[in-house]
Amino acid sequence: MSAQREKDQKPSAGFLNSVLAVARKDLAAELRSPELLLAMLVFALLAIFIFNFALDLEPALRSRVTSGVLWTTFAFSGTLGLNRSMAVEKENGCLDGLLLAPVDRAAIYFGKAISNLLFLLLLEVVVIPVYSLLYGINLFNPGLLLVVLLGSVGYIAVGTLLSGMAVQARTRDVLLPILQFPIILPMLIASIKASDGFLTGVGLEDAVPWIILLIIYDVIFLAIALMVFDYVVEE
Repeated sequence: MSAQREKDQKPSAGFLNSVLAVARKDLAAELRSPELLLAMLVFALLAIFIFNFALDLEPALRSRVTSGVLWTTFAFSGTLGLNRSMAVEKENGCLDGLLLAPVDRAAIYFGKAISNLLFLLLLEVVVIPVYSLLYGINLFNPGLLLVVLLGSVGYIAVGTLLSGMAVQARTRDVLLPILQFPIILPMLIASIKASDGFLTGVGLEDAVPWIILLIIYDVIFLAIALMVFDYVVEE
């Protein structure tokens, strides 16, 4: 009985080890040369500085545009990071090495998704305090931070899958946004609406349906990615 249990646990342990190995590789590469994260940060900070001067609004009105500004910044900065993440793998030949490795392709997807999610969360950790300081709005609301986390997971679930598809094309820098933004539009709308609920103090009951939609979106696209990533990365 115990031998059978150990045998059943080995595949799952091997899958998890493969996922962590891919994520660690990306994190180690970024620590050696943090060009991806720096590019995302510079773009995001420039965006919120430009919005700060362009939207010279009354303090009472700033909370009404905050969710839109935040998610626009996260979406475009995240696309820049996703494009660069897969492009580096392709240029260095690492992607071919990963695909030839004797591991489940889903492990490659989840490893890349974890590292991409960590990069996006690091970006948000910097952007949220800077935005709070510039706009004079307290964004350290537990509900809002939950929405940011759920929206980020959905964004990365779709973006990692599509970046694996777009990296094979010569026009990948243009192709990824064209593929991604129509698909993430429901997630962006739900994230903006849920964020508005917490920022304007309308009430938790108005934000809950959007949060549920975000959870459903995350689960659906993680499941889709698990099923189709193997076919997406085939040339």
